[in-house]
Amino acid sequence: MARKKQPTDNAYVLFDVLYQDGARTSNRKVPSSDIGGLDGDEPARAIIEAQDRKIAEMSGNPRGPIKTITRSPNQ
Repeated sequence: MARKKQPTDNAYVLFDVLYQDGARTSNRKVPSSDIGGLDGDEPARAIIEAQDRKIAEMSGNPRGPIKTITRSPNQ
């Protein structure tokens, strides 16, 4: 008999990010506690921009401005 999967704790929401230069990143994690409410997914933009700044600081390669942010369909 097959075992059922245990429900996962949805601690993160995954987002796909499209940058103005045409680059795309998928499955960017944002804590689910930081989004929702009246602002919806808008706080995710600030969180992802902060992640990009940290990555750019460590790698020395800055990212361009974000064009759009959408929830990943494969959650």
